[in-house]
Amino acid sequence: MILHRYFAKRFAITFFGVFFVFFMIMVFLDLVEQLRRYAKVDASFGDIVTLTLLNVPQGIYRILPLIMILATIALFLGLARSSEMVVTRAAGRSALRALISPLLVALTIGILAVAILNPIVASTSREFEARGDALRGESSVLTLGASGLWLRQGNAAGQTVIRADRTNLDGTVLTGVTFITFTADQGPTRRIEAARARLSNGSWTATNAKSWPLGTGSNAELGATTHATLDIPSTLTATQIRDSFGTPSSIPIWDLPAFIDRLKTAGFSAQRHQVWFQMELALPVFLVAMVMIGASFTLRHQRGGRTGLMVLFAVLLSFAVYFIRNFAQVLGENGQLPAMLAAWAPPLAAIGLSLGFLLHQEDG
Repeated sequence: MILHRYFAKRFAITFFGVFFVFFMIMVFLDLVEQLRRYAKVDASFGDIVTLTLLNVPQGIYRILPLIMILATIALFLGLARSSEMVVTRAAGRSALRALISPLLVALTIGILAVAILNPIVASTSREFEARGDALRGESSVLTLGASGLWLRQGNAAGQTVIRADRTNLDGTVLTGVTFITFTADQGPTRRIEAARARLSNGSWTATNAKSWPLGTGSNAELGATTHATLDIPSTLTATQIRDSFGTPSSIPIWDLPAFIDRLKTAGFSAQRHQVWFQMELALPVFLVAMVMIGASFTLRHQRGGRTGLMVLFAVLLSFAVYFIRNFAQVLGENGQLPAMLAAWAPPLAAIGLSLGFLLHQEDG
């Protein structure tokens, strides 16, 4: 038990040391990137620093597997150079048993990352996008809530708020839709309800529509008109509507299942968000796979010039597994693989491959 605690402590210290180094590197790199991006925008240095600090958590969260593999290599190379693994084997402890503590630490870090760091990253990502859009004079045009789908369009002359019960996959066909037009001087000026509205060529084409004038001092119902089809000018495009969802990473994992249900209810495809949800659940297992890959090449006593070669093999294999994981994610988002298979197959396959290699090394 004492030996397990020792290995766990060494691995935790190594991991957070590598984590801190990468965090500082990413802060400086992102600071330079934000200074370049907003060089032509009226933004103070304080705004740039704030954007940097909001964006760094997302970047550091993405490279957790890289940090994990480097921490594993650093740990076992240190143990090999100090001959502590040799002493451990001489004491009757197998190297596989010594690997239990780092694996448990990696699993714990993964669980804490998904449960705690993921919501933090989601919040900072949303705030980063909101502040960036504000500096550029942009804003999101879509909101998805329990009451349906909400859109906003217009310019300085007037705005139109759109609410719909359902939509198609790309948000260009709305069902059970309401349009309310506002102006800066008069407030609400017109209300339109339609059974269906389709976005094309810079306008919404509403069918079975009824329009009410909302001017002050008039009876809206007396002035109401009905239309078989009615064209309503629009500044929206299908691309703007899709992009307004942002990325699944901007939604905390605790809120993601409810958001997926709302997407399905509204008529949008939730495949991308389902794959991301499964990928997040599989992250602790993927970090365990990174530890096992690193241990496969650095657990044995290193001799001569083989150390650099073994480290190179470990890093290359970890990058290959990371690439396969991302490729499986793309296939899952495109619907070519089930979400669970795309998320869980790469880390489980990596664990199986590493375990076979370790057993071959240790037991022949």
